Parts: sequence; structure tokens; C-alpha cells
Amino acid sequence: MDGGNLHTIVVGREAMGCRFEVVFNAGEVAEATELGCGALDLVDEIEQRISVYRGSSELAAINQAPGEWVAVSPDTLALLELARGLSAATAGGFDIAAGPLVRAWGFLRRQGRTPDDAELAAALAVSGTRRLELDVTGGRARLTVTGAELNPGAIGKGWAIDHAMDWLRAAGVASVLVHGGQSSVRACGIQGPALPGRSGWKVGLRHPLRPGRRLATITLADRALGTSGSGTQFFIERGRRLGHILDPRTGRPAEGVISATVLAGSAAEADALATALYVLGEEGLGRIAPAGDSTSAVLVVAAASGGLRVVVANLGPEAIAVEPEPGLAVDWKAAATGRESAE
Repeated sequence: MDGGNLHTIVVGREAMGCRFEVVFNAGEVAEATELGCGALDLVDEIEQRISVYRGSSELAAINQAPGEWVAVSPDTLALLELARGLSAATAGGFDIAAGPLVRAWGFLRRQGRTPDDAELAAALAVSGTRRLELDVTGGRARLTVTGAELNPGAIGKGWAIDHAMDWLRAAGVASVLVHGGQSSVRACGIQGPALPGRSGWKVGLRHPLRPGRRLATITLADRALGTSGSGTQFFIERGRRLGHILDPRTGRPAEGVISATVLAGSAAEADALATALYVLGEEGLGRIAPAGDSTSAVLVVAAASGGLRVVVANLGPEAIAVEPEPGLAVDWKAAATGRESAE
């Protein structure tokens, strides 16, 4: 988050394996600390329900009882409904039921390893949302085969951020930003005073290859942003770098994209769609952020010249400023200004 000379109050806490923060404009909300803590308490409650690292969670209960219907809260059922719909919308680029693949590659414990062909085939056979059944009327869910496993890693943070944001807005907060690990962000209102020409919150997009540097600055106005990339989670095998983001369709680490960022109406959607875009690559832009759609995307890939190419879909220059660097090219696709060109 890019505050410039604007003053903020930040309330933070560790949750879901990263640091969550609630950012208020200084002096604007009288009970900022209390409200921030309340929002983070809600994040903790959601983590208790959906974390597969907690044996008492609702998703863990589903994983532990293949073939059996498990009663879940309305909130967890809504998450599973959304995840199933996003899997269909992304042609399987995102899949909450890819847990067996995550386990096979050792990413569940962050100890990367390459499974042999038999292990990978076995994991693929029990993976996918086709193995997930929901009983909406009865408030139940189940996995249909032994070995199937839910893993909300690509949607859980965003889901928690959405609930925290909704709670803060219901409490009367007009302007606030909530993020989880800086890769999942949602903003509402205006950063700083409501001056003419000012809108949204300035959010810095990290450079995927140069730690400590910024790739771009995005103005996030009543929207959410999710970023996926393997810059920090990967392992090296036989000189080859393998990232932690798996293609659920093949069971293998996704390749060809350096980072994928999606802007959407909710943080859960932005997170899941960013993961799907990372998997699908540039060919997936038409599905994730079709021309003129309300969903926007920033895709970073290697350029033929050896530098980077940044593909910007459905965002105009007034909403994103890409930092210049030698060898970097920017392709504007169906931006709000109608601009479609390369620089």
C-alpha cells in the first residue's frame, strides 16, 4: 500500500500464514483500533472454520470423512459454492479440490518434491471439484472418493478479507483498506481527504523479479486485488525452478507466467481468478478479463527481447502507472480509454 505523505492508522495481526492489516485514514475513525481488532477477530474465526491445517475446521472434517455428508455453516457452504462456480468459469484453472496435488508435490508442508508418474496419476484421479458435492438445502458437503481433499489456499485469504470489509462497512467505516500478506487487498472509499480529483487507494504492485522494487502503482477504488506468482515459494530440482502454483488440469507446476494480478469486486474472486490467470496464461485473458468487462488484469510474462512484457487488460493509465525499466514493454488491452497498443 502506497501512502505517500498521507497518514494512516494500521492494525495488524498474523493469520492464515501471513500478516493481515486493516488500514484507516488517521483521525477519520474514532474507534479505529477497536474496529480493526474486531475485523481481525472475524478473520481468525474464518480461519478456524476453513483452514486445512486445523483438524477441527469444517473443511478438515470434510477431508477426513470421504463419502460422508458433513454439516457446515452457511458461510462455509457459500464459500464452497463460490469456489465451484469459479472453477467452472475458469475451465479448471482454479480448483479448490486440488488438495491431493498440493500434497503430492509436498507443498502442503512447504517441502517441495517431484512425485513420480504413478503418484501424480493417483493424485489427479481423486482431484477436482467433480469430487465435491453440495447439499445447499440441507447445509451439507461431501467429497465423493477417498483421497479427495479440499484446499482453500487460493481463495481463503480473499474470503476472509471480504468478510472483514463487509463488517467494517456495516460499522459505518467509509474509507478503509484490508490486506492479507499484501497479495490480497480490498479497498473502499478514499485514501486521505476527499479532495477534487482524488479517488481510491494507491496500492503498490511488487516487482516479481526484483525484491524491494515496485512494478506498478494501482489506484484501487472500491475494488479488490489479488496477485499470484511463484517468486517466493518454489524449489529447485535438477537445475529447474518449480513454483508452488499447480495447474489443476495437469497436476504439474504452471509455467510461462511470471505474475498475474486480477482486480474484481470481491477479494475472494480476485484471488481465485489471479491463480487461474497464472495457470491459463495470456490465452486465459479472454476468459478472466474479457474486453470491456468489469474485471481487470495485469499479466507479467517474459518478452521475446529478453525483458518483461506487462499486459494490462481493462485498466487505463489513470488507474495504473507502470514503473519504467530497460527492456520492459506494456501492452494495453481494451483499457477503459479504448486504448489498445504496445509501448
